[in-house]
Amino acid sequence: MDINADVVIVGTGVGGLFTALNLPGDIRVVMLTKSDAESSDSFLAQGGICVLRDEEDYDGYFEDTMRAGHYENRKESVDIMLRGSQDVIRDLVGYGVEFAKEDGEFVYTREGAHSRPRILFHEDITGKEITSKLLERVKERKNITIYEYTEMTDIIEKEGVCCGVKARGRGRAEEQVLEREDAGEGAEVSEHRGAVESAEVPEQEDAGSRFRILARDTVLATGGIGGRYQHSTNFPHLTGDAVEIAKRHNIRLENLDYVQFHPTTLYSKKPGRRFLISESVRGEGAVLYNKNKERFVNELLPRDVVADAIRRQMKEDGTDYVWLSMEYIDKETILTHFPHIYEHCLEEGYDVTRECIPVVPAQHYFMGGIWVDADSRTSMKRLYAVGETSCNGVHGANRLASNSLLESLVFAKRAAQKITGENP
Repeated sequence: MDINADVVIVGTGVGGLFTALNLPGDIRVVMLTKSDAESSDSFLAQGGICVLRDEEDYDGYFEDTMRAGHYENRKESVDIMLRGSQDVIRDLVGYGVEFAKEDGEFVYTREGAHSRPRILFHEDITGKEITSKLLERVKERKNITIYEYTEMTDIIEKEGVCCGVKARGRGRAEEQVLEREDAGEGAEVSEHRGAVESAEVPEQEDAGSRFRILARDTVLATGGIGGRYQHSTNFPHLTGDAVEIAKRHNIRLENLDYVQFHPTTLYSKKPGRRFLISESVRGEGAVLYNKNKERFVNELLPRDVVADAIRRQMKEDGTDYVWLSMEYIDKETILTHFPHIYEHCLEEGYDVTRECIPVVPAQHYFMGGIWVDADSRTSMKRLYAVGETSCNGVHGANRLASNSLLESLVFAKRAAQKITGENP
């Protein structure tokens, strides 16, 4: 069984969703996701999204990003991200995203390694606010179809050109495919992009839940690699599938050893995904203590530096965690800016307005991935990659806090513009 589309997008995080929303409404777009559409790491982002506040902020923001990345960043990509940030924020507001305001003006917070406050936020669930609104807008588009619980098993390659993906559905996903086939959908590709002839693509591997999505352009937005780690802030089903498939097809990869550990996740003896304690908490004044309740590091240093300091302190103390104290943050700020962190910690038995909480570093973000150019094109024709699975060089060797959502959105929009010929 084949499904025909103009563009197929693998992943429903902000990268995939924003790509879809920036494509014309007269072309057929198929999206697939390994789990349900809400189970992307984009939903989990707490702290916020960076934005270039004004021209006077450019040099400082550029330097902060470069310094955090140990100056291994691709300068062109950093410039593109900063220059594109205000347009992205306007787009998000237009899609219904709400950021914190005071007297009608945006409120900015600061996080580690930033020289000034430049981060917009929505309580401590900024990722959920952005991603849920984008998903709502995508579901309103009649030209976009989402298949949940559908896993990409491979890409389809013909003479060095990507022609779509092979997929495997589970449960409801199979029903969605059958329903669409029965309705006669997917039989043709719109004239806007031109058809992909099924006969020129290798036959499907087997019947049943396996099928192909044939497309003129393919976008990989499959997220990170946290599912490969015992302790991670990522969803466990995010296992770097696109990177593994790209490797099989000799698609260029870059910096696969650049993996970021977030300094502060709530310590637990239970295995599974770690609960993130946002960088913004330290940006607002939280401090780190050793077992004797002595401060041992500047909490606003880059993430890799703070995470390394915590590991060294744990080894010196002979403990499995260090203490994070919010004693210097007033209670009202905790309850209004970090309500979900407060509630979650309370469920775990910690009242952050009264006591310290145990924290430990955990795998958080993948700076490497599938190499892409400034327009998110991979080394294979008609194949794009956006978001965490891609490597456009913005982050260098270590990502600056709250640059992830922005980077995904800016380069997703550029991918869509390149696909439609808007970005020469």
